[in-house]
Order: sequence, then structure tokens, then C-alpha cells
Amino acid sequence: MRQHTPLHGFVAPGFEPVQVEFARNFAERGELGAACTIYLKGEKVVDLWGGYRDIQKQKPWEENTLVLVFSSSKGLSALACAVAHSRGYFSYDAPVAQYWPEFAQNGKEHITIRQLLAHEAGLAVIEEPLTLDILAHPDELAKILARQRPLWEPGTRHGYHAFSLGWYESELIRRTDPHKRTLGRFFHDELAVPLGLEFYIGLPPDIPDERIATVTEPGIISKLLGMPKGMMLSALNPHSLVVRTANPRIRSNLILNTPPFRAVEIPSAGGIGQASSIAHAYSVFATEGKELGLTERTLAELRAPATPPREGWRDVILARDMAYALGFLKPFSGYHFGSSPAAYGGPGSGGSFGFADPDAQVGYAYVMNHQGIRVLDEPREKILRDTFYKCLAGRTL
Repeated sequence: MRQHTPLHGFVAPGFEPVQVEFARNFAERGELGAACTIYLKGEKVVDLWGGYRDIQKQKPWEENTLVLVFSSSKGLSALACAVAHSRGYFSYDAPVAQYWPEFAQNGKEHITIRQLLAHEAGLAVIEEPLTLDILAHPDELAKILARQRPLWEPGTRHGYHAFSLGWYESELIRRTDPHKRTLGRFFHDELAVPLGLEFYIGLPPDIPDERIATVTEPGIISKLLGMPKGMMLSALNPHSLVVRTANPRIRSNLILNTPPFRAVEIPSAGGIGQASSIAHAYSVFATEGKELGLTERTLAELRAPATPPREGWRDVILARDMAYALGFLKPFSGYHFGSSPAAYGGPGSGGSFGFADPDAQVGYAYVMNHQGIRVLDEPREKILRDTFYKCLAGRTL
């Protein structure tokens, strides 16, 4: 007898097809547990969750279930940086070393914050081994980050700073914030608390394990086949940039969902939260950001289209064209999301995705615990996104 999959939530009138496709994800596309929330002009029009938070399908996904979103964390970390920018803590075009003098070591004195956030700084690999103990002590981590030598001339190319970007962002905030907070603490105090979000960069010890979904990982062959060819070949070479970006050295990203890793701040890959909170945060940014006191100048910076580094759009680590700006992924010719180039967000390993679409005033998020193999456009996520925009177009005719 076929097991009934528990599905919950609502959609506003006119968005019923999104709910239909969400159900089809479980019935036809192998979904385990997932949630999708979408805001339009500040109002929640889609809020769906269902399936199971465990592989054995014994524990239903609840409305308050939390899940690791891997690199979708980068988008939330970039939102924190944008709040700091609005407060006047730094200029995107200033050298990082202006605020963090030790950063100027080994040829990094002219790297701007804009270049750093666009993955152009050549700091995708941290050569010195990182441990959980180091990650728990920001002063020690900062010394290691400051000593790192760029792998290429900053500004000439970009390459995905899979783990390192968030720690550099965190130290930048720590150096400029009057209260010297880490990125995770700053996010909690300045975004999560005022907006009522449940999203954590560094999980508090009082959050019970029972609330956190178990994450699956594709088999190694499937995972490799889902990569661009160049990235796949690099992943098989233990000395390649793709492999070396993972520091601490981990064989499986599932280790990020274990209690010791949840407890430390990994702003680029360790965020844990709910789709509803991610969508709410992006919705605030997509609707002028008054709740957070965002300035017009900051919002205009976020809306601006991405510009390529001098040698073009090709990401030297992902081995495909990509477009980055201010810590976010931006739409480009090879990848479209939102209604215009003004959109910005962050996708994560396996298919999670959150973004702001200022032109349509949309805040969107999809999270899941069964990872797919695509670097971008996981089919279970993409069908919900595409269906929503089809519904939105129908409402505006």
C-alpha cells in the first residue's frame, strides 16, 4: 500500500498551480521533505511544507522544521553585509585593508570589498588547515585569513569561494561593527530579531536536534555527473582548486549537519533555518527594506546588474559561466531567475534557493533535505519558481 505523504500550508488565490507542483514533487520527482515560501509585495502568497525530515519517513516535516541550506547561506550572509553597508560601516569600493590592516599581507592591499564579495579576490582556498577549534575563535581565524596569498591576480578572474567567503565577510563586519560582532551574531541581532526570523549562522545550543531535518547526499557517481565537465574532472584530482576549497577537509558535506559543525559559524555553507524566514528576509529587501532601515544607495547597489571580471564570466573553479555581485548570485545569460537582472540571491548544494526580486517585489525560498545533483536549477525547485512566475504573469494581464 502506497504511503500517504503529509502536505501542509496554503497558497493565495491564483497560485494554486504552485501547490499542485509541490505535491507532484513528492509523487513524481522523489522529494523527501521540503518547504517553499513566497512573498509578493510584502504579503505571503505561498507557504507550503511537507514530506519527512528523516530518511526512514517516520518524522513528518513540521511547520517549524529547520534544515541546513549549504551555500544558500551565502545569500543571507550577504544580506547582513548589506545591512552593515546601509549603516555606513564600510564602502563596497574601499580596500578591505582600510578596515582590516592585517589583510594587506601577501599582495592583498588593493583588494576592494566589491572584488572580495564577487569572488574575484583569489582567496577561494585557505592553505592553512582549519579546525573546529580555530573556527570557534575569530581572532585565530582572522590571522590565518590575513596571511593567505591570492591564487590569481585579484579582479582578473572569479572563482567560487565556497567556504572562505563567509569568514572574510565575518571578519569585515567584526572590524567595522561598533560592537565587534561576528557575522552570525550580527545577523541574529540586526536581521533575525527585528524580522522574527528563524535562521541561524551558528546554531544555538538550546535548539533541539529533533527540529532539524536529516540531509541526504547523492551517490558520488551521480554527484560527479551533475557537475560541469571541467568541475567533474577537477573533483577527481585531490590537488585541484575544487577539492582544496573545502577547509576543514571534509569527504561529505553531510558532516556540516552534525552538532559540532552546526555550533560554529560557517557563513558560506552552514546556515540552518526555515524557508519562511529566508523568503521573509528577501521580501524585506525586495520591498524597500524599511523594517531594517536600508538606504536607497544600498538597495540600488544590490539591484545593479553584475559585471564580469577582466577575463570574463568563466568561473575558474565551477568551470562554467557565473555572475556574482556583493555576495550574491545574479541573473545572467546562462541562468535566469526573478523577473529582471535586478534580482539577487543564493542557491545551495542539492537545490535550496532564496532570492529577492525587487522589480516584482518578490521574496522567494525553497529548502529540502534530499539533495539533487544540479549545480543550478534543481528540477524540484525550478518547477515551483517557474510556476509561480507564470501565475504572477497571469494575474497581471
